[in-house]
Amino acid sequence: MLPPRRGGAPDAAIVLLHGYGSDGHDLIALAPHWQALLPGALCVAPNAPEPCDSFAGGYQWFPLGYEGDRLASRQLGVVQACPVLLEFLADLWAQTDIAPRHTLIVGFSQGAMMALHAGLALPAEKTPMGLVGFSGALLPPEGFGGPDLARPPVCLVHGDSDDVVDPRGSLDANDVLTRAGFEVTCHISPGTPHAIAPDGLAFASDFIARLGKNMPQTPASQP
Repeated sequence: MLPPRRGGAPDAAIVLLHGYGSDGHDLIALAPHWQALLPGALCVAPNAPEPCDSFAGGYQWFPLGYEGDRLASRQLGVVQACPVLLEFLADLWAQTDIAPRHTLIVGFSQGAMMALHAGLALPAEKTPMGLVGFSGALLPPEGFGGPDLARPPVCLVHGDSDDVVDPRGSLDANDVLTRAGFEVTCHISPGTPHAIAPDGLAFASDFIARLGKNMPQTPASQP
């Protein structure tokens, strides 16, 4: 967790969701890149709820299924993990008085799958500021795209040489979201494996900067 750059009470939140086998310390490293764009944001990077099956000391949002239908395994995994993430968001909003519309949800890999699924499963009145998915895929929630669910702007970034999560995951997500009428931008980083390249980070930062321009300007608390 990192406090707002400008000091005082937070007026926004950046929630960062790590990938399979990692922990919150990994994704919180992205926060300094964006604190100047959202200076009133509290940056939070929770650990996933389960110890990882394959990496000692790491965490997972859901187990990886290597046998049978891997897509079905992912879909089941995000559905089962989604309530935990939604409860975390509800607690964050209740404890900080930060509005959902001032909350950016960012994820990498398995965390990106969670960010997209949970962010689009929220009710319309709790639509977040935006969603950023690095090297992930879209596993749509039940009722996806319906009038009662959130329709936040979405940014997708993926390396074209990713051999862990196929880049088609983000390209397909872009197609599905575009057809459903979402505001979505997508960037493919050339020569990039399962990682966040400088050009991909810059693309996401531009997206966040645009969202930040719509934030009300709240001055820092005076001592």
